[in-house]
Amino acid sequence: MKNIVYFNNRFMPYNQAVLPLATHAFHYGTGCFEGIRGYYNKEQKKIHIFRLQDHYARLARSCRTLSMELPMAINDLCATTTELLKKNHYQQDVYIRPIIYKSDETVIKFDLTKLSDSFAIYTTPLGHFLDVSSGIKAITSSWQRVDRHMIPPSAKPTGLYLNTCLAKTEVARQGADEAILLNNDGSISEGSAENIFIIKDNHLITPATTENILEGITRNTIIEIAKKELKLRTIQRKVMARELIDADGIFLTGTGAEITPIVNIDGHKVTLGTVTTKLQKLYFDIVNGTNLKYSHWLTSIS
Repeated sequence: MKNIVYFNNRFMPYNQAVLPLATHAFHYGTGCFEGIRGYYNKEQKKIHIFRLQDHYARLARSCRTLSMELPMAINDLCATTTELLKKNHYQQDVYIRPIIYKSDETVIKFDLTKLSDSFAIYTTPLGHFLDVSSGIKAITSSWQRVDRHMIPPSAKPTGLYLNTCLAKTEVARQGADEAILLNNDGSISEGSAENIFIIKDNHLITPATTENILEGITRNTIIEIAKKELKLRTIQRKVMARELIDADGIFLTGTGAEITPIVNIDGHKVTLGTVTTKLQKLYFDIVNGTNLKYSHWLTSIS
């Protein structure tokens, strides 16, 4: 990669941003991050970053949970991010990854309050991560989601994503696209790194925030626009795995996944219904800056 990153309080070429081998976060996963998307509108010749302030507000909450401290205020983080994108001259969709991590060069120290924090941002071009048009094949993973009383998913900690990696590896070996992870009582938590929605009887159902999920920003977006634009109510509750088979539709949401329909779950076909396609159109019109009603969610860069 030849792009510019933000590292150690300054902008620099990617290949100069190097971590020492003894960095604490490398050994123990002591970091947290955000995934943010910017969508390039060719007609407008602008990148629209979706809900940038909301992402940094969530990162600030993550830091409080993990005894970390961001290096600057949220408005300054937003300004640094937009400056970084300008320096990289993107004319395509882009993924933005801010990360804060324990940077001390020590491997025998575990009290987070006694460790130093460092912060970085890197960016990379990214189109659709999953097949948002035709839908994907999913399986129920044999790996369970880590309980929130063990590692808090709401903090987006880097170490938690080993759970994701194991589930995605299982998925690849079975010829599927994505995993659905369950809790230890057999209820649904989420996808490997996405929230899940079920469509049933003309309303949406999604696991409650108590079900070991990340309270996704895309998830909250869908709940809001489904209510405002389609008059659809979202029920947040415990959802059992057997409910997937009888659903009128299933889709995943997330910064990476956007809105991705599931059309096959554990070998059972699932209808790709009009509710999912309507939500997709609404979402993509918003993030691409063509639905001005929600322009307050966008940070635009010419």
